[in-house]
Amino acid sequence: MESYRNATEVQMSQMVQPCHTNHRRELSIGQLLKWIDTAACLSAERHAGCPCVTASVDDIYFEHTISVGQVVNIKAKVNRAFNSSMEVGVQVSYEDLCNGEQWNVCKAYATFVAQGKPSAKIKLKPLVPQTEEEKIEYSVAAERRRMRLAHTETIKDLVTNSPVQSGTEIPRLLSEFENRECGMMVPAEKTRVESVELILPPHANHQGNTFGGQIMAWMENVATIAASRLCHAHPTLKTIEMFHFRGPSQVGDRLLFKAIVNNAFKNSMEVGVCVEAYRHEMEVSRRHINSAFMTFVVLNDEGQPRTLPRLKPEPGDGERRFKEASARKKIRLDRKYVFSCKHTEVPLSVPWDQSNKVYLSYNNVTALKTLVAKANWVLTSERDKVKMYTLEEDKFLSIRIEMTICIDAMQAFLLLSDLRHRHEWDNHYASSELVQQVDKEDMIYHVVSHTMSEENKPQDFVILVSQRKPCSKGDPYVVAFRSVTLPTHPAKPEYTRGETLCSGFCIWQETDELTKVSYYHQATSGVLAYITTNIAGLSSSFHSTFQACEQFLQKNKDNLSVGLQNL
Repeated sequence: MESYRNATEVQMSQMVQPCHTNHRRELSIGQLLKWIDTAACLSAERHAGCPCVTASVDDIYFEHTISVGQVVNIKAKVNRAFNSSMEVGVQVSYEDLCNGEQWNVCKAYATFVAQGKPSAKIKLKPLVPQTEEEKIEYSVAAERRRMRLAHTETIKDLVTNSPVQSGTEIPRLLSEFENRECGMMVPAEKTRVESVELILPPHANHQGNTFGGQIMAWMENVATIAASRLCHAHPTLKTIEMFHFRGPSQVGDRLLFKAIVNNAFKNSMEVGVCVEAYRHEMEVSRRHINSAFMTFVVLNDEGQPRTLPRLKPEPGDGERRFKEASARKKIRLDRKYVFSCKHTEVPLSVPWDQSNKVYLSYNNVTALKTLVAKANWVLTSERDKVKMYTLEEDKFLSIRIEMTICIDAMQAFLLLSDLRHRHEWDNHYASSELVQQVDKEDMIYHVVSHTMSEENKPQDFVILVSQRKPCSKGDPYVVAFRSVTLPTHPAKPEYTRGETLCSGFCIWQETDELTKVSYYHQATSGVLAYITTNIAGLSSSFHSTFQACEQFLQKNKDNLSVGLQNL
């Protein structure tokens, strides 16, 4: 029997030749970006059935360099199709043909837009995920899309609220750097690079538009030169922060690439690159078609990052870029911490602040959606139409409680999102106080539980609630819970601070009248005994709690005032 293969999957293998490499005989990142873009575009066009263009590429973190003679393996497939755009996931690895070993290099997510005839509006066919991995990527793609749209606003908010606000603050800090470093500062102007490229037929696709991968390769080239001018060495590219294509360019266009070092930290530097297009040399107006930020390091002989010279930004716009680079570095560190937290590590709670709110919300919802998409759930009990399922994995035990109720899904979503009403059906909740309304979709509550800890004290929790409405037909309403830490609500001696790693509700509108409500919970040590007691049949607490939940929903299914509090 032939094994299943995704219809949009494209595989590409390339032997790294000397012409693909830099001075160190390592694969040029620019060349790798061209291969990534080509594979992703072919996958997108396989699904769309028409030409597609690159709209954006998310952040890329490069884990390894690749040498001459090694083989690059690229696998691309469409994760989800929206109206006229789609997300393509790309996995890059390389192998050493001499010993057969393989390593992951990076993972990329690219957004492509289908291009039909000028007068025709493209409506992409929906993608139906089949495997567990595809279901996870499909579900999480909507969250990544939301995060892309929020990224620019996150930067603006962080810069606006930065303590470095006044026009005199940056010059004062720079003066301190100069005194401490004995004047060893490099003016940003010395790192500036400008380069012009003429778009020729080999640079374009079958529509005459420039390949996105070719533009990204040219951007990487000028960024590398700018970074070299700061450190007077050959830098290594570690991170690319979101390529965003604002418009197309065609054969015959001139592209002007501008790069400058925005900020230099102890062991890394950020280079900003922008691309402008124009048609003729005498043309005054130019179109801004792309921009990106790239992080470089300089490695010593042991492969460790070297200390870099300090940068002196230009007054005015240079100081703005200097400050924004610091904001982006903080966001990268926050995001890396949030995304890399191991479930087995303690504490499970992640500090919440304004700069990481988008990524914490993303991580909260993504963790729940990933749990929902898991296969191998086993039905362990059914009583009065309340079903309990379990999922046993390495180091984790998860439960799912499921029931079908005669209520509108939207109303159930609003009722279950507001933890201030949970004590009405869940006798484990003593009280729940809304301590921060982060935005329309995220709230933070302080919850006190009746459950006693091993120290014979009540448990309390600080919980981030992230809610999402369906992105498209068939998607559930989502209410995700996870623990966070807030400076305003530290642990108190009269309580034992509890933590929840991943839990929440998914709510599907099954028919015009019936709604399926499923509750998921990934067990932490604090609730493991309670969960296993229920699974073993030694307690009926779960069933009675969710029967009470059903009664609460039925009682309030027409009570708009309760739901409206959460709008």
